[in-house]
Amino acid sequence: MTCAALAAAGTTLLAAACGTESGTGSDSVTDRGKASRPADIKDVEWLPQKVTVKGKEYVLPKDAKTVQDARIIFKPDADASREDGGESGGSVGCNSIGADSEIDGDTVRITDLVQTLIGCPDPLGEFEARFVDVFQGTHTAKVTARNGVSTLTLTRPGGDSITFREKKPPALKGTRWSLGENAYLTLTKNNTVTGSLGCNTFHGRATVKDGTIEFGPLVTTRMMCAGSVMKTERELAEILDGKVSYQQKHDSLKITKTPGRSVTARAE
Repeated sequence: MTCAALAAAGTTLLAAACGTESGTGSDSVTDRGKASRPADIKDVEWLPQKVTVKGKEYVLPKDAKTVQDARIIFKPDADASREDGGESGGSVGCNSIGADSEIDGDTVRITDLVQTLIGCPDPLGEFEARFVDVFQGTHTAKVTARNGVSTLTLTRPGGDSITFREKKPPALKGTRWSLGENAYLTLTKNNTVTGSLGCNTFHGRATVKDGTIEFGPLVTTRMMCAGSVMKTERELAEILDGKVSYQQKHDSLKITKTPGRSVTARAE
């Protein structure tokens, strides 16, 4: 199976053999006030938090880029070939990871893991190495929820574990959406928009309704910028004009003026 999570073609891959030890089920016991629920973990973005190996904890570095890029998704496939990775995986902020996954009740089995081989500086490199070691094999999954935030713990028979937090998509309004180098926009709850086209800043009306955003005339500054920047500014201004459609998927926001004229922003 082709591993969708892997980086662009040409990147060296490393395949790792996986264990087949059996797991045990979870009893869904309440944990210190956290409500426990069945381990329905597939198709959810999970942010790795920490890896525990022989009682020692390794924590994901909390710099903004690492947290933004890190995500693991479980996509079980009953027809997995176990030859070259699978649809499950993602990244812990450095290399891309792909694997086959099976979920049977509270038992999660990760096999046929592959990853790219980018040299990652510590402490991220050490965290990734520990994560990959523990991620492979059979685990007992436990999901708990507190204040609307879900936590997933995968525990191997020997006691080593990985803890994840559900990575919820950012709010459409109030988030700063990056449109490229120095360009961004922020939609407010008061139906306004502020931002930058890359050089000049702008503000104006912006009404969100039924999958559309209707931009009023944007008021911009009048600075003269480099030719290439001005060209990009004109293109962005043309898209952010009048009624447009939008699609938000995880931390990306695609704004479409007409077919073939769109811009994709990313939450900062």
